[in-house]
Amino acid sequence: MPRHSREFSATKNARSLRKDSSPPERILWSRLRGAQLDGLKFRRQYPIDPYVCDFFCSAAKLAVEVDGRGHEARAEHDRARDQFFEARGIRVVRLSASWITKDLDAVLELIRREAAARV
Repeated sequence: MPRHSREFSATKNARSLRKDSSPPERILWSRLRGAQLDGLKFRRQYPIDPYVCDFFCSAAKLAVEVDGRGHEARAEHDRARDQFFEARGIRVVRLSASWITKDLDAVLELIRREAAARV
């Protein structure tokens, strides 16, 4: 078994997720990419073994998760995932997909405030 098989799996999964982004994820990425938000560099579908964050800013140790309808059935999994990240000093912000499509400016302001509090 390769030394980093678990990491490889998360990386492979991240690559697959990048190719299959939801419309709200694409909308949010269009405003986070290229350090457009206060010069903060976000990565899309970023693997943090064994999970993959929708968006991650290492400077702020901030994970941004976009929750669509499928997350309602995964509440326990999401809680465990958030605890995993928070135990590593990573703040998790969960955003509903519908909020992103309805009020992108408010979403970006929330991300901006959360990042500023941590940088």
